[in-house]
Amino acid sequence: MDRRAFLGLAGGLLTAPLAAEAQPAGKVRRIGILGAAPPTTHEGRVWEAFHQGLRDLGYVEGQNIVIVARYYEGNLERLADFAAELVRLKVELIVVPANQPVHVVRRVTTTIPIVMTGHSDPVGSGLVASLARPGTNITGLSTLHAELTAKRLEILREAVPRLARMAVLWNPTNQTHSRELSDAEAAARALGLQVKGLKARDLDDCSTAFSAMTSERPDALLVLGDTTFWFHRARIAELEARSRVPAMFAQREHPEAGSLMSYGVDIRGNLRRAATYVDRILKGANPADLPIEQPTKFELVINLKTAKALGLTIPPSLLQRADQVIE
Repeated sequence: MDRRAFLGLAGGLLTAPLAAEAQPAGKVRRIGILGAAPPTTHEGRVWEAFHQGLRDLGYVEGQNIVIVARYYEGNLERLADFAAELVRLKVELIVVPANQPVHVVRRVTTTIPIVMTGHSDPVGSGLVASLARPGTNITGLSTLHAELTAKRLEILREAVPRLARMAVLWNPTNQTHSRELSDAEAAARALGLQVKGLKARDLDDCSTAFSAMTSERPDALLVLGDTTFWFHRARIAELEARSRVPAMFAQREHPEAGSLMSYGVDIRGNLRRAATYVDRILKGANPADLPIEQPTKFELVINLKTAKALGLTIPPSLLQRADQVIE
């Protein structure tokens, strides 16, 4: 495995940041954000990358742009009300992360442009017609979680040589997880592994799932990328440590919070790129015509301190390929 894989969308219109252009004098643009947590909190500090992206493009909050933000803080039941509120406030576009929030906003409005910062399967889930030409009010960036499932299992097996039985933690409310679970089961069978899916809709379900793993003792755990799991990453890292089941995640914020490892897209990079989509749309571009950008960089992050606590010796070859080793 190369430490960086390149699967970019050929011919994409947004493969490099656009130069900042001066906004018309006196013109103040109004955009909405529907996120998991505000950038002033530990959980939401990744949003600073989006704000920096706007600043790099010449937008200054309070001068030429107003940002109306609503944060659901791990409670997906609040999404519909917040989405409707942003529509009532007449924002010019709405920036949305992750799978579930994008689908909720889409149900609320089919006219206001939606910029998604990371959806794992926008075509397969029916959000857009194609990556090259979305054909709807939705555009932005994808994360390719489903396509990376096999690679995550390969890395996990390399880290856990005794791996024979594994569990997959998935969220049945996530619009792409059924397919991703099927992909994980197929990839596991190809590697000669036994696999069992464990459902978790919220933090309480996660606790129940980890309790089940403590008694069933799988050799490892694959956690599918999900906004609920991501928001509760610190608590999930505690559950992982207590169960002593090594786990692979999709986002680097999980090993940063104390879990074992991750392989996936740089969320901060996606958020910076999302600012470019905002800029293009505010300058008149139609989201239906803006290609959805696929990631071009994937990060392997390993928490060596957690590995030692789990009694794992990570092979030197794997450590050498890691983009970050947390000690």
